[in-house]
Amino acid sequence: EFPIENGRALQFIYSSKQIKTKGGLFAGTATSNVFRNSQFRKAMKAMQSECCSPDEVIFGPDFHQSLYCHLLCGLIFHEEIQLVSSTFAYSIVLAFRTFEQVWEELCDDIREGVLTSRITFPSVRSAMAKLLKPNPELADLIEKKCSGLNNWYGLIPELFPNVKYIYGIMTGCMEPYLKKLRHYAADVPLISADYGSSEGWIGANINPSLPPESATYAVLPNIGYFEFIPLKENVEEHMQDNGNVSFLSMEPKPVDLTEVRVGEEYEVIITNF
Repeated sequence: EFPIENGRALQFIYSSKQIKTKGGLFAGTATSNVFRNSQFRKAMKAMQSECCSPDEVIFGPDFHQSLYCHLLCGLIFHEEIQLVSSTFAYSIVLAFRTFEQVWEELCDDIREGVLTSRITFPSVRSAMAKLLKPNPELADLIEKKCSGLNNWYGLIPELFPNVKYIYGIMTGCMEPYLKKLRHYAADVPLISADYGSSEGWIGANINPSLPPESATYAVLPNIGYFEFIPLKENVEEHMQDNGNVSFLSMEPKPVDLTEVRVGEEYEVIITNF
């Protein structure tokens, strides 16, 4: 739907620390396992969506410092950025809310070619030093663009003129962030990511050209075994009134993928491999 060429992606992604269990296994968040996988960079490059930030920023020990550096990397490669993404919509909103507060400092870094003292971790500073060179022309351009915006409307396409779309989980509890995200995005399409969980992917967005509020997902039955708890039955048939106290007596029996009915609501259970 939105073909991209050989460019870069501004990805607001962060990898928390992995711990080692007593049994010797590495444990961590699902996204940390993805970003730390040796195939992640190769896959992003093959999809022509290589992250513009170095690994040291993604794996940085401080979220706020990593966010600042993500923004700085995006500005350095501003003409190459073809998509902006994060795991969740609120992370993108938070990133550009932060930009509103620190954009002048970012311009100073670019103008002088020297990273702000707010970045304190040596590995991150060393990685950014390889990218950051004095560029007063770019600093002036960003300053001009930011000064010309009306309440930051259209900030994303203004900063990244070749951006094709913005991508992340935008349904469910992420929907409240869409209004602010559209303010930053102007006419740049918002594409809701597929429907997933830490335990396994659940569904694919079958029509990414639709706005996130109208997203429809097709369940991926080869990912795991899916069952569905009927929510309507849970409320109507298992609610008992005990004086002034109402409570759920028991959970209804789940149905499998072939037994779900159109128009009903269900809670999803996934049993992964």
